[in-house]
Amino acid sequence: MILSNQRFNWLDLIPNQWVVDKVKDHFYFSDIQTEHFINYPVLSLTMSGVKKRNMDTNEGQLPESYEKYNLVDSSCLVFNPMDLISGWVDVPKTEGLISPSYRTIKPRSEETNLHFIKYYFQSLYKEKVLFHFGEGVHYEYRWGLGKETLKNFPIPIPPKEEQEEIVSYLDKKTTHIDELIKKIEQKIELLKEQKNSLINEVVTKGLNPKVETKNSGIKWIGEIPSGWSKKKMKHIVNIFGRIGYRGYTTEDIVDEGDGVITISPSNIFEDKFSTDNSTYLSWEKYHESPEIQIFTNDIILVKTGSTIGKTSIIPENVPEMTINPQLIVLKNIKIYPKYLYYQTVCKFIKESFGVEQTGSSTPTISQEKVKDFPILEPPISEQQQIVEFLDEQTELIDKTISIEERRIKLLKEYKQSLISEVVTGKKRVVG
Repeated sequence: MILSNQRFNWLDLIPNQWVVDKVKDHFYFSDIQTEHFINYPVLSLTMSGVKKRNMDTNEGQLPESYEKYNLVDSSCLVFNPMDLISGWVDVPKTEGLISPSYRTIKPRSEETNLHFIKYYFQSLYKEKVLFHFGEGVHYEYRWGLGKETLKNFPIPIPPKEEQEEIVSYLDKKTTHIDELIKKIEQKIELLKEQKNSLINEVVTKGLNPKVETKNSGIKWIGEIPSGWSKKKMKHIVNIFGRIGYRGYTTEDIVDEGDGVITISPSNIFEDKFSTDNSTYLSWEKYHESPEIQIFTNDIILVKTGSTIGKTSIIPENVPEMTINPQLIVLKNIKIYPKYLYYQTVCKFIKESFGVEQTGSSTPTISQEKVKDFPILEPPISEQQQIVEFLDEQTELIDKTISIEERRIKLLKEYKQSLISEVVTGKKRVVG
C-alpha cells in the first residue's frame, strides 16, 4: 500500500525538535525461530499484554508444531496485524514463543526507545487510526495491516532524552490510572456480590428474620419460613424449547425488518434482557412454533453452552420474538413472575444447574431436568412484598454500579487522550 502524507493529520503539528520517520528507518522485522519448543513458554498477545498461554486448557487453536513460531523477549514490539478493530501491540515481559501470525519488530539502535513507540502504536490501535490503512477481504473479516504498510508507517521521533522522559511520565501516569480503575472494579464486584447475597437471602428466607422456620430438605437452601411451600418447577410453569424438527438453518436467518428477533444467550447480560445485536428469523419459522413466541413476563433460561444458567425476565413493550435452540422459556407462571425470576438468579437454582448439567466441552441440560428443579412458594402477598423490596434495593445497587462504571469509562478515556497527546507532542512533559 502507498501511504499518502495527507493521511497522517495526527502528526501535522509536532514539536520542532521532533522528526517523522518510517518504521523501517528505526526497526527491523525479527523472525527468530526455534524448534526446541519445550524450552520456552508459548505466549499470546492480549489487550492486557503479552501473556503466557495456558497449555492445559484447549482454549483457542493449538498448532501441530511450534517450529515456525518466533522467539520474542523484552527487546521486541509485537503487533497483532490481523485485527485492526480489537487488535493490540505490546512488549513481552518474558522470553517465549509467539505465533508467526503476529508481526515482531526490534529497534536498530539504542537511540529509539521501544516503549515510546509502543505507546504510540497503542494509541493508534485504541483510536482506530490503523483501521484506515488496513487491507484484506473485507473490513469486517481479516482486515489487517500489511507488512509493507507497517514498514512504511510514520512514527514521530523525539530526541532520545525526551523519549525516555515521555516513557517515564506515561509509565507513572498510566500505572496510577490503572490502579484507580482496579480499585473501582473491585468495588463493583463487591456491589454485585452484595446484590446477589441480598437476593439469595430474601428469596429463601423472606423479609421477617424472626419468622418460624422449617427444613427445606435442600442442602444449599437450608431453613425456610414455615408458611412456605416447596414445589417442582413443572408444577408452577410450562417449559418450552425449540423442538429439533423445528430448528432452523442459516437460510432462515434474515435481515432486520424482514423477520423477528431470535433470542440467544448474547441477549442476556448480568441477568438483564437486551435486544442489542440481535439475529432475525423469518416470519415463517416464527409462526411455525407459537409455543416459543416470547411475551412480557416470560422467563428465559440458557440451557446449552458456556453461559448455561443465565436467565432473564422479558420486560414490557418488547417486539415479536422467539428463541434459539440454546434457550428454554418458562410460561404460564402460577406464582408472581418477578418472584420466580428472582429465584432463577439465586444461588440455589445455579446449584441445580451445576448438579444436573452434562457435557464437558459444551455443557447442557434437558428440559426434563429443569422441570424437577426445586422452587419455593411463599403466600402471594409475601411474594409481592419480596419483589417490591428487591426491586427497590437492587435498583439502588445497580445505580451505584452504573456510576462506578461511568467513572471507569472516563478514566480510560482520559488515559487514552493523555497517551495520544503526549506521544504526538501536543502535550510536552520535558522536565
